[in-house]
Amino acid sequence: MPGPDAYIALVSSLPSSERLFVAKQPPLSELRLRKRLTALDEDDAKTLRRIENVLNWASYDARAEISDVVKRARSLLHDLPHPTLRAVVADRMDLRTAIAALRMRRDGMSAPTGRWGFGKWTGHIAANWSDPTFRLDAPLPWLREAGTLLEAGDALGLERHLLEVAFRQLQRHGGMHHFDFEAVVIYVLKWNLFDRWAASDAQAAARRFAQLSDDALQDFPDLMLEGGTG
Repeated sequence: MPGPDAYIALVSSLPSSERLFVAKQPPLSELRLRKRLTALDEDDAKTLRRIENVLNWASYDARAEISDVVKRARSLLHDLPHPTLRAVVADRMDLRTAIAALRMRRDGMSAPTGRWGFGKWTGHIAANWSDPTFRLDAPLPWLREAGTLLEAGDALGLERHLLEVAFRQLQRHGGMHHFDFEAVVIYVLKWNLFDRWAASDAQAAARRFAQLSDDALQDFPDLMLEGGTG
């Protein structure tokens, strides 16, 4: 079982994760990150995997509903002994519940009933369904901009905004941990945000390039016929 010194060495070996949206790529490759994480205690490694599986959208089926996500989060929190990590998971799930509500309302759905989401705001959201921010401007100040971006159909802008919110949440919780297991988890979750933004930005750039190409070709409808495919 690794001792405290092993975790100090692990955290010290990880490059800074403070430049989200400035750096073009994550601060180290996934291969190198996972190799360094082999220093974790076996139980801690399993806990990290569970947290990642709950918080990473890639681990869900594309048709997964908020109820499926909530069920997995509650199971994790039941087993998670670390108060800071419980708060990390709860904060991210509160974010997802609020965003799910914005999407539901945008799609014309009525206020949900019963245990439809996660956290302390579900009843409040349902009771204030017609308010643009569900009257949560004070506790969730990021929600108004998220709603504006969603209504505008700015998918990339919304993605960036939510990743920034999640990053600030991790920054806040990480201030109390520097060379322990919690610090490792928070680093990995930040890395996942980096990786997700890099992928989103690349996909958006590809879509923009394709759109520009399509727009240009509209003015030259015979171009492909004349030039062939090469």
